[in-house]
Amino acid sequence: MTKKEEYVIARYEHGGERFEILVKPKEANELKSGKSISLSDVVVSDEIYKDVKKGLKASPSALKKVFGTTDFEEIARQIILKGEIQVTAEQRKEMIENKKKQIIDYISRNAIDPKTHLPIPRTRIEMAMEQARVQIDPNKDVEGQALQIIKEIAKVIPIKVAKALIEIKVDPKHSSKVKSQLHNLGEVKKTNWLGDGTLIAELEIPAGMQQEVIDKLNSLTKGEVEVKILQVK
Repeated sequence: MTKKEEYVIARYEHGGERFEILVKPKEANELKSGKSISLSDVVVSDEIYKDVKKGLKASPSALKKVFGTTDFEEIARQIILKGEIQVTAEQRKEMIENKKKQIIDYISRNAIDPKTHLPIPRTRIEMAMEQARVQIDPNKDVEGQALQIIKEIAKVIPIKVAKALIEIKVDPKHSSKVKSQLHNLGEVKKTNWLGDGTLIAELEIPAGMQQEVIDKLNSLTKGEVEVKILQVK
């Protein structure tokens, strides 16, 4: 049985009717924000209520009138996507903290210090967010908020979104393995095979991920790879 503090009410009102279902707050907000998630991982029960607290269930006629169906999954999805998700202060605080971590991660991967062309440490990003007093909405998507926050913290620290173009050179011993992983590392701009089986490739990656990508290449090749930063823009 799901503990009471682990679920909340998702409510949708339309045409003078009110509909409520019990959902897990984190999963419901992920679904609402567009994440692909199974409805069965979101809802707590398969009951649709007129008033959860009073235990009053919605009538089939009301469901049919508003949603055009009595199918639980279709209705529950609409309630979550179109309605409001009620959360406690503690749940909202936790959701904001989780979203904040995701935003900081996005910024650290995609932005750099334009003076040094180096990634910005997560702690520095977090401090800048506090200085700029940015507000985080737990219901809005990470990328949209992160791009807006970058504009705000640019008043506090030098920062910009950038891409890095890198060239990698891998000897024949590891070239096939690396080639199969290139698309997982970034956008492949060029590949060239030398006569001896050496692979030379150019990748465009988020500028903040330079060291992460280099570390992955070193792991794949046991350190036997040459990496050059061709451009940061």
